[in-house]
Amino acid sequence: MLVFGFWTTKICNTRNCFNKIVLIALFSLTFHCNGFASIVCPDLKKILTKFDSPSRWFMLGKKCKVPAGARERLKEAIAISEAMSEHAQKQAARYDLLLPEDAGFLEGDEDEDTNTISQADIADAVDITSGSKYFNLHLSQFGPYRLDYSRTGRNLLVGGKKGHVACIDWQTKDLKCEMNVMETVNDVKWLHTEAMFAVAQKRWLYIYDSKGVELHCVKKFNDVLRMQFLPYHFLLATASATGFLQYLDVSIGKEVAAICTKMGRLDVMAQNPHNAVIHLGHPNGTVSLWSPNQKESLVKMLCHRGAVRSLAVDKTGTYMVTSGLDRKLKVYDIRAFKPLHSCFLPAGASCLSLSQRGLLSAATGEIVQVYQNVLGSNPVSKPYMAHRLRGQIWGLAYCPFEDVLGIGHGEGFTSMIVPGAGEPNFDALDTNPYRSHKQRQEWEVKALLEKVQPELIGLDPGQLSKVDQASFEQRHKEQIEALGFDPLAKDKFKPRTKKKGRSSAGAIEKRKRKVAHEDQRDEIRQSVQERTEREKELKEKSNEKKLGNKSTLDRFRK
Repeated sequence: MLVFGFWTTKICNTRNCFNKIVLIALFSLTFHCNGFASIVCPDLKKILTKFDSPSRWFMLGKKCKVPAGARERLKEAIAISEAMSEHAQKQAARYDLLLPEDAGFLEGDEDEDTNTISQADIADAVDITSGSKYFNLHLSQFGPYRLDYSRTGRNLLVGGKKGHVACIDWQTKDLKCEMNVMETVNDVKWLHTEAMFAVAQKRWLYIYDSKGVELHCVKKFNDVLRMQFLPYHFLLATASATGFLQYLDVSIGKEVAAICTKMGRLDVMAQNPHNAVIHLGHPNGTVSLWSPNQKESLVKMLCHRGAVRSLAVDKTGTYMVTSGLDRKLKVYDIRAFKPLHSCFLPAGASCLSLSQRGLLSAATGEIVQVYQNVLGSNPVSKPYMAHRLRGQIWGLAYCPFEDVLGIGHGEGFTSMIVPGAGEPNFDALDTNPYRSHKQRQEWEVKALLEKVQPELIGLDPGQLSKVDQASFEQRHKEQIEALGFDPLAKDKFKPRTKKKGRSSAGAIEKRKRKVAHEDQRDEIRQSVQERTEREKELKEKSNEKKLGNKSTLDRFRK
């Protein structure tokens, strides 16, 4: 008890710079004995309660508005949902203290630019485990290479232009499979697990397992140039040389959608991780956004004067970075579809990639440059890091949860250390780099059960949580279709029966015509009134113009 009393005193006296380990011990203690914590340190409760009001980092979105005239059951359901959401935000803010890792960074000496520090110097300065992350694979015979990291960041997939495909556990340098498909390879992409990957070959799309055994040959997908995998939808999106954007559901092995973009060759492609919308760059300088639910593009933006060479979207789905033949690098706010700032690169950027922490890597010829703080209103400044390679760069990709940038080039593959690139803390329920074989199997079953249908892909994913407020016309139309008649239609006039011969057929028809003429007269009266008001307004406007153009010399006119 004395030890914990000393620790709490230390925290209360130095609130601005307390030890995280000490706070974790106290934080876990308050879950079991809140009363004891308040006795030992009365200010401890104040320290912890500031996390009960979560900041904007933990907000799950705006509160749902209750529509006017909603039923009590709907109001109650919305209130319960909002209470659960608020509780989850508070818990996320409190558990944020327990995250043990911090993002790294690179800091040079006084008057030293960080972009002049070489990879060899960084590897010598860090520990052995981190230093081993910088390595080169000399594969000049089958290059240049495309690459892709698995979602957990453990496995690396490389594919050479001349048919060489290899699957590697890059941390242990364990080669899982290696083969030559004896055909041109345009792109490679991991699927939902490390057990399968897709290879876009010269003619068709092929699916292989982690041992290099061919599982499928999808002949519907021909001349594929680029691929993107949507993990929560189990969709493999492909862009072909014939201008087709196709979606393959890998869980059932069927084609979901095939869209003819009518924009020519599609060799620039990226996905928005926030809403699963596909971004395509075109030779006319435009970037189009696509969903499998529509045959036309959701949005079309003119980004460059020349062809678009590469593009990348950050993980929040807020910013998009593009580069074109006009040698400009532009940052766009996707929410407003407007450019924030742009800069001129002397050689232009052929490849772009964004890390989990917002670092931008741009390949210009044989040099790769890493920029910091480019997302937002800040203009692009000097590079954060730079590295020169032997061959022409053909592919860039950041490794998830690691400070590593993978570079595929004409001479093989290079793993580059980039401090501060990876997210230090991961969600073990979603992507766990240290999961076992049993955990991977369980995760795959859960992911299939939680699979998001492709019909839900759209620009605004938050629209799913809103109440469907159908318009009056739409509800009226649905009511007519359900009942078979219009309940709001005006009933036909039925004259009541009168005595003394006044209900003869001629008299009834006369009364019907009279009522019909009254309706016509009302319509005519209303149209005449509108016409007179319109003529009156036009006359007033003409008089104002005449008065405004009147001159003092008009009295001498005849």
